[in-house]
Amino acid sequence: MGKRKSSKKPASRIKPTLDTTFNCLFCHHEKSVTCKIDKKEGLGYLNCKICAQTYQTKIHHLSEPIDVYSSWIDACDEAQASTRPAASGRRLAAIDSDEE
Repeated sequence: MGKRKSSKKPASRIKPTLDTTFNCLFCHHEKSVTCKIDKKEGLGYLNCKICAQTYQTKIHHLSEPIDVYSSWIDACDEAQASTRPAASGRRLAAIDSDEE
């Protein structure tokens, strides 16, 4: 009688780690923004080492540092959109009309 053929163990997959340092939106330095998550308090903090820009947001138990950074990007976009002046409709009407 022969031995039973041994089977290999399945290869373990290495889970990629997510970044905790990011590029700053204001001073544009690479990997200068660090993220700290306080799950007990339910808050996520971002802090730039170069320009000292800070951001704080509420998080939940599934939040990761990339979620806090994405929230910061969204908040900056909203703030920038609210400060832009609205385009006047008068110019658009002048372009569409054939009157000279």
